[in-house]
Amino acid sequence: MIVTENKIKVGSIDWFYRESTPRSETDLVPVVLLHGLPTHSYLWRQIMPGLANQGTRCIAPDWVGFGFSAKPELKEFNYTPDAFINALAEFLQALKLERFSLVVQGFLGSVGLQYALRHAEQIESLAILNTPLASSAKLPWQMKQLGLPLAGDMLTQDPLLVDRTLESGSRYRIGDRDLDMYRQPFIKSSSAGRSLMSVVRNLQLPSAMAEIEAGFKQWQYPTTIIWGMTDPWLPPTMAQSFASAIPHSNFIELKEAAHYPQEHFYDVVLESLLPFVRRVS
Repeated sequence: MIVTENKIKVGSIDWFYRESTPRSETDLVPVVLLHGLPTHSYLWRQIMPGLANQGTRCIAPDWVGFGFSAKPELKEFNYTPDAFINALAEFLQALKLERFSLVVQGFLGSVGLQYALRHAEQIESLAILNTPLASSAKLPWQMKQLGLPLAGDMLTQDPLLVDRTLESGSRYRIGDRDLDMYRQPFIKSSSAGRSLMSVVRNLQLPSAMAEIEAGFKQWQYPTTIIWGMTDPWLPPTMAQSFASAIPHSNFIELKEAAHYPQEHFYDVVLESLLPFVRRVS
C-alpha cells in the first residue's frame, strides 16, 4: 500500500497529512494516528500501509507547528491544548471524519486523549502508545530545556536537538535517512524550532493530566495500551495502573521498545494494532 502526502487548508491553517487507503471499501472505520514531540507524521510510515492492507483507511496529520503543517506565530496560534483540540476538530471535520479509531503516542499524545474525552461520540476505539497518563508524568529534560528563557531560544536553532531527543527516547540509533526526514522542518525554517518551544511552554501538562485522570475513570470505549517497557521518560507502572482502572482495556508489553516504539518495533506495533482496528462499527 502507498502512503500519500496531502495538504488541506482549514480556516487559516495549512495542514499536511499522510494517508493510506485500502484498495476496496470496507466496513472498518478509519484510523487517525497522532504523533508526539518532536516528531511528525513520518513516525507512522511503517504502520499505515499494513493497516490499509487489511482494509483500514489511515490518516496521520502533522500537528500544527510540526512537520510540514503551518507554523503560525504565537499571536496567531497559542499552542495550548485547547488550541490544538479545536484545530484538530476543524481538521477532522474538513476531512468528513465523523467516527474513527484514534491512536496517540508521546508528549502531545495527551492532547489526543483530551480530544477523545471531549469528543467521545466520535471515538470507536482508542490505542495509546507511550503517552503521559498521570500526574507523575513530567517532560524529559531533553524537551523541558526548550522552555527555559534564552537557552530555549538558542536550542530551537539546533537541528541536532531532534536527533538527540529521538535517539535518547528510543534507546537505539536511528538511520541517517530517517533522521534527515525528522530534521527537515527544522533545517527548512526557524519557525519549526519556535513552534516546538511554544508547545513546550504551553503544554499545561499538570492540568492535562488532571483532566485525563478524572475523565478516564468513566471511559467506556475499547482501549488498547501498547507500551515500550524501556521508556526512559514514562514508566510502565503508570501505564499499567491506567489500564487497570479502565473497563474494556488491554495492555500489551513491548519488552525491548522504548518511547518511540514505531521506529524500531513497527512490526510488533502493527501486529498489536491489527485486532484493534478490525472492529466493525
